[in-house]
Amino acid sequence: MINRSLLRIKVIQILYSYYKNKENETVELESAENELIESTDKTYELYHYFFLLIIKITDYAKRMEKKESAAGLNISKFSNNLFVQQLRKNNSLLAYFNEQKDNLDWGFATEENELYWTIQHEEQQNNLIKELYNQIKGLEEFQKYLESKETNFIEDKEIWRSILRKTISDSESLGRELEDMSIYWNDDAADVISFVSKTIRNFDETQGEEQELLPQFKDEEDLEFAKKLLKQSIYDESDYRKMISERTKNWDADRIAYLDTIIMQTALAEICNFPTIPVNVSINEYIEIAKNYSTAKSGTFINGILDAIAKELIESKKITKVVYTNTYKK
Repeated sequence: MINRSLLRIKVIQILYSYYKNKENETVELESAENELIESTDKTYELYHYFFLLIIKITDYAKRMEKKESAAGLNISKFSNNLFVQQLRKNNSLLAYFNEQKDNLDWGFATEENELYWTIQHEEQQNNLIKELYNQIKGLEEFQKYLESKETNFIEDKEIWRSILRKTISDSESLGRELEDMSIYWNDDAADVISFVSKTIRNFDETQGEEQELLPQFKDEEDLEFAKKLLKQSIYDESDYRKMISERTKNWDADRIAYLDTIIMQTALAEICNFPTIPVNVSINEYIEIAKNYSTAKSGTFINGILDAIAKELIESKKITKVVYTNTYKK
């Protein structure tokens, strides 16, 4: 689930924090590596949180059935959603929550191999669930969903993909809640929601409780990739900073965003230490990160600097890579 694109972002975030903290105190590489591991664990935790959130909203809707019926709205199709019924019995989901129950204070319970939301002592969560539910009721897709009286598993899971895209991902209240729960979650939310949506799309009614969820990492080597990338970025910092400074002599140092320097430093660590990753793949990955996380002009700036350094490294045979072609498009 946590792919290398997301791992690169996490390494850059931790490096940025590492250098900021180092201005005031001594920070060891081990602590930065531990933070990296914690960050990936929290991302996987968030993946499971969103599944519980689906169950929470469904359970709230179940409690609202009589009130909604009196108001002329029959939501029984939604509150008895077939996909959610399968989800709350999912073996992988239940195993995760049973393993983590002593570490998570999310108000959940597992009863007879089913996952439920418990509402005791969760006023803030109650208000959030109520707000999300009311926003869902306002969706055009939701109204059309209720108009179709037939129960259909595919339709039941697709309505939740629409809800994730139209309500969950845009909720400012949920964003604040996630930020309060973990310093990592607000930045991860958009990516994790896309992973949840992908998982729901792959749900098969015939799989029942055995339906697979996404593993934390697609490949066991991915975490080692991130740890090595972090380590080399720190160990060889002076070499990479020197390469960058030689290519930015005509730039006012104050005009170069500090984050851009961290991004280029990490990119050079990847270019120099991972021979099987083509240079253009590495550069394009870090350009996208710069475009999404730094300034409006950072993508073009970083492309120019990394392009020049990469060509020089290849020509001087300091690195051995496949033939390099810059494919960046503004």
